[in-house]
Amino acid sequence: MSKFRLAFPAILLLSLAGAALAQTDSTLAATPPMGWNSWNHFAGRVDDADVRAAADYMVSSGMKAAGYEYVNIDDTWEGQRDAQGFIHSNSKFPDMKALADYVHSRGLKLGIYSSPGPKTCAGYEGSYGHEQQDAETYAKWGIDYLKYDLCSFIPAVMEKEAPHDKAKQYQLMQAAYTKMHNALVATGRPIVFSLCQYGWDDVWKWGASVGGNLWRTTGDINDTYARMADIGFNQLGLAQYAGPGHWNDPDMLEVGNGGMSFDEYKTHMSLWAILAAPLLAGNDLSKMTPETLSILTNRDVIAVDQDPLGKEGSRAFAVGMTEIWTKPLSDGALAAGLFNRDTEPHPITLNLSDVGFQANATLRDLWTHQDVTATNGSYTVTVPPHGVVMLRISQ
Repeated sequence: MSKFRLAFPAILLLSLAGAALAQTDSTLAATPPMGWNSWNHFAGRVDDADVRAAADYMVSSGMKAAGYEYVNIDDTWEGQRDAQGFIHSNSKFPDMKALADYVHSRGLKLGIYSSPGPKTCAGYEGSYGHEQQDAETYAKWGIDYLKYDLCSFIPAVMEKEAPHDKAKQYQLMQAAYTKMHNALVATGRPIVFSLCQYGWDDVWKWGASVGGNLWRTTGDINDTYARMADIGFNQLGLAQYAGPGHWNDPDMLEVGNGGMSFDEYKTHMSLWAILAAPLLAGNDLSKMTPETLSILTNRDVIAVDQDPLGKEGSRAFAVGMTEIWTKPLSDGALAAGLFNRDTEPHPITLNLSDVGFQANATLRDLWTHQDVTATNGSYTVTVPPHGVVMLRISQ
């Protein structure tokens, strides 16, 4: 979450003079992280009981078995610092170590949130000037994932120390992320590092060099088709920067929060899978409908996202309001999403030769879980408004 939704103009990659850069460890987040984050549904209301319940429902619903692993607390957990400068959680989270132990006992991992600035987006205590202390505290608690949200670092450091100098501001931003990455590494605990700085300065070009395992490529998502589609379909050109241990992050999933239709949520899930995006559910897991659960736990679609080849997909064709996106898979197969962005149904035709397959290729519909048949080397299907047909193609 952020209060800064308008991206700065992108500039060329800048070196960090004097900054020690540690490359991303590809053994962490070898596939895009999967889990749950508290912000989209609970926002500042989240507390210890909510997080424990999320962990319980992640197990009982079958989400854990489908691959979901992280239970991530977003903003508003932070309390005050003690006389030595160490952060403590507030009254909503009376014992963070005990909470981590509980989440771990469920076979899951716990994530937390902070900012390189003096305050978080919601005005709670940030990590500025206490990076090593906070990293040590997270490790002591048993934290497995850190979302690091730029927020107050912008006015407090970037704009204050380098007014009217975007190049210097971006150097300061990169140095701040490097500093926390190095602090996390120094603890000896493997902690996934999620950069949240809204895609500024073409973060995909340098995110791995400052230790990021994933980095936000956009401003915040919300639970509308228009915003989801604007984010998802505008990820063109970023595929080359993603791979095992370092992923483009178009923000969390809104599936099940009520603002989109069933077909629109399937589009959301399908597009994120083709983009090899982190799959971080943002709904109330205790109130999932069977339809929501069927989307979030579709193992065929999840397998596309989690494919070990680690290739992000991209758009192959676009005609009017219809688009075909494809993603190469590790066994030589191909995932294809046939997307209808219009408010009326449209037929979409996939010519197998256009995506490198012969006329006798095998096609499987990943939402109906049925094999379908191409005719004369092409497959035509009518796709509902704002809907998708997702295929796995193999020879």
